[in-house]
Amino acid sequence: MFLKNIKSERIQILTYLLKWFALSIPVGLLIGSMVALFLWLLTTAIFFRFSHPYLLYFLPLAGVAIHFIYKFLGKSSEKGNNLIMDEIHQPGGGVPPQMGVLVLITTVITHLFGGSAGREGTAVQIGGSIAQLLAKWFKLSAIDVKTLLMAGIAAGFGAVFGTPLTGAIFAIEVIALGRLKYDAIIPCLFASIIGDFTVNAWGIPHTHYHIDFVETKDFFLAAYLHWDILLIFKIIIASVAFGLVSYVFATLVYRIKNIFISLFKIKWLIPFFGGIAIILLTFSVGKPDYLSLGVNAEYDGAITITSAFKAGGADTFSWLWKTIFTTVTLGTGFKGGEVTPLFYIGATLGNTLATFMDAPISLFAALGFIAVFAGATNTPLACTFMGVELFGGQYVLFFAIACFTAYFFSGHSGIYSSQRIGVPKLKNAGFNEDETLRDIQDRNESFLKKKFGKYGI
Repeated sequence: MFLKNIKSERIQILTYLLKWFALSIPVGLLIGSMVALFLWLLTTAIFFRFSHPYLLYFLPLAGVAIHFIYKFLGKSSEKGNNLIMDEIHQPGGGVPPQMGVLVLITTVITHLFGGSAGREGTAVQIGGSIAQLLAKWFKLSAIDVKTLLMAGIAAGFGAVFGTPLTGAIFAIEVIALGRLKYDAIIPCLFASIIGDFTVNAWGIPHTHYHIDFVETKDFFLAAYLHWDILLIFKIIIASVAFGLVSYVFATLVYRIKNIFISLFKIKWLIPFFGGIAIILLTFSVGKPDYLSLGVNAEYDGAITITSAFKAGGADTFSWLWKTIFTTVTLGTGFKGGEVTPLFYIGATLGNTLATFMDAPISLFAALGFIAVFAGATNTPLACTFMGVELFGGQYVLFFAIACFTAYFFSGHSGIYSSQRIGVPKLKNAGFNEDETLRDIQDRNESFLKKKFGKYGI
């Protein structure tokens, strides 16, 4: 009987693997192809704006156009990544099939006219909408629909950044703070690998980064210690800052959105004045470095993510300016993701902190790159793997220290308001399991309004 049960279990496992491998092929191929198209269009739009800088002045009108596109065509699509998470937690009306197409178009519009946004949100929404559509075609059960949606998230994330393992871990980690959905890891891994393969097959390149720091044994007590304790201490200090900046970013997006909603009863005025704010910010800074993704240089000497890996490659407050530009862009209704701007914020902050602390600049830029993202998304494990996939495994201890420290210091906040608390970061901290970050944000907002008035400031 015992041997029979073992044999039966192995057959079930094999059937499960074959089933999800078969489902992951169309999911990964379709999502990867859509992400490849998106990345090509996005790059084309960004370089077109570089050669036509006057397009920035049309950003307010672009914001109005995005508003009406979602008003007439979007249905529930405007909830974006949060809608996909809600459907995984508690299925409702499903993810609209038009979500992926709409967010692709509106993200390209945002970048074409200079909005400061990312691309991860777009890829994840493409993944979610395609996964939902395929689930309907294949007539999957409710449990399998949830799993396929997670596989869609993995495929979109892994494909857009060229990090398939990170995509799989991100999908099972981002759903609930402090809790991993290991039952979906195989479908997520299959879909993410196929999605990344598809983008590469289409010939779409990814940005490459390099850490030029080489650890030596020239430090205190090197004969007795394997790791440079002073360097680790500096990393911990920097990572506290990374976590606090993650908190500030997530909070600002939420607060700016609420303030603009309170200010304008005519909703299309929100993106209109948001676009004007970005134009005024660009004039006040005196350069366009904080517009769009921040990956490609508009001119020689521009501050980008890659420049932050070199000495003098960022200004002291580049991270702060990018935070302001991006939170205003996203908080007033423009489309795109948050992750690439978070990479920019983290890398430039790492550059600044390394300069102040006499630490390796490229290493700290890389740590900021992944740690600010870890704090803002509450996915420290995925971000540790991202560090390995992007920068190499020899720094994995530093990546883990940075990501998990930032995770704790970002508190119970995050850029995904539908993310639920699986395990609170601190016991007896007043947070309940299964409540969402939106619940916590709303409580904080209510407190601020009672204390400081209508706008909470």
